[in-house]
Amino acid sequence: MRARMGLAYSLTSYEHREILLKDRPQSLYDISPKGTVPVLQLEDGTVLEESIDIMRWALTQNDPDSWYEDKIDEQDKLIHGNDQDFKRRLDKYKYHVRFPENDLEFHQKGVAEFLLRYDDKLRSETFLFGSQITLADVALMPFIRQCAHVDLDWFNTQFPFLAKWLMSLKESKLFNSIMIKYAIWDEASKGIIVKWD
Repeated sequence: MRARMGLAYSLTSYEHREILLKDRPQSLYDISPKGTVPVLQLEDGTVLEESIDIMRWALTQNDPDSWYEDKIDEQDKLIHGNDQDFKRRLDKYKYHVRFPENDLEFHQKGVAEFLLRYDDKLRSETFLFGSQITLADVALMPFIRQCAHVDLDWFNTQFPFLAKWLMSLKESKLFNSIMIKYAIWDEASKGIIVKWD
């Protein structure tokens, strides 16, 4: 999601191929042996296998609103913490039944530590680093969105500034431009399925 937002924002043309993770095509493994998505193969053969790397590359092509020209070190630090520590806690929160050694409340407290920090940053600002959107906002948004939808009432009540920020991004033209349905051939069922992504 965030890789597509970065590509759409930078007006980068690319060929989009949607896959079923339960039936990954050989062509994916041919360019990326680990078989994860997203993957972007550049014209020179370079392969980018992480969504944040795709975003950063896209912004080197075109960054019309200067998402990544100010507070770069601070943005990178926030994104790194999100992608490492918060993502781990988010996975346990979303799939808490797979981690029975702790209850839902334990995992909710784990994500809340990060959400409180984000909420506090947004108490007096529209975006994470001021009045203008940055790479950090778009890079964190899909993770915050996933977290919010585990228990939306709890999220909206406990983190009102973060909830307002998330809603503004969800209602943005950029986000809605990448939220389209794709028809995918499912080899197992020998039919086409429609997937929201």
